Amino acid sequence: MTSPTFPTASGPLVLPGPVGDLEAAIDLPDDDVAALPLVIVVCHPLPTEGGTMHNKVVTMVARSARELGATSVRFNFRGTGASAGTFDNGVGELDDLAAVVDWVRRERPGHTLWLAGFSFGAYVSLRAADAVQPDLLISVAPPAGRWDFESIVLPSCPWLVIQGESDEIVDPQAVYDWLETSGAQAELVRMPETSHFFHRRMIDLRGVVKHWLEPQLPRASA
Repeated sequence: MTSPTFPTASGPLVLPGPVGDLEAAIDLPDDDVAALPLVIVVCHPLPTEGGTMHNKVVTMVARSARELGATSVRFNFRGTGASAGTFDNGVGELDDLAAVVDWVRRERPGHTLWLAGFSFGAYVSLRAADAVQPDLLISVAPPAGRWDFESIVLPSCPWLVIQGESDEIVDPQAVYDWLETSGAQAELVRMPETSHFFHRRMIDLRGVVKHWLEPQLPRASA
């Protein structure tokens, strides 16, 4: 398919992926927020366990950035929703993310690119960071201990890790141990009494993300 131009209004979009269509959603900043030359791409959790681009943590991270002036891009990995292909254990999903980032950079040259992911999406975005070279990275509940984190090339950009201390899916101590032993230069925010899906803690998640992102904002276009 022909690659679409970047939309001027929020809504669904179909992007060309490595194995076919990728279902995506583009959301512009609210009308009362000055739009910045900034795009954040947010990756969703494990599709074999129900994860999609509509996951509440994914949409909250995207919303938090939009409230500061970013445009958000969410998309479904291969085999999820209306995206073509089948689940590929984090391998093909790297190619899906690279295709989305390439499209954003072609359509918005010169814009700052932020990358974020939740759970499996945090794993994929972390693995992609060395090749993609985002200006900033957010990892929410990165699933250390569930996936191969030993081979990840640690990002050199500003990097925020958010981990719930009552996470029932990702072992919080495995995340803390990995960050410590790997020498990761990340800012870690531990959220007490917080489960994997941030039940009843969404507003707190929003506050953490916005507080950390605000000093990182690029200047608005003249």
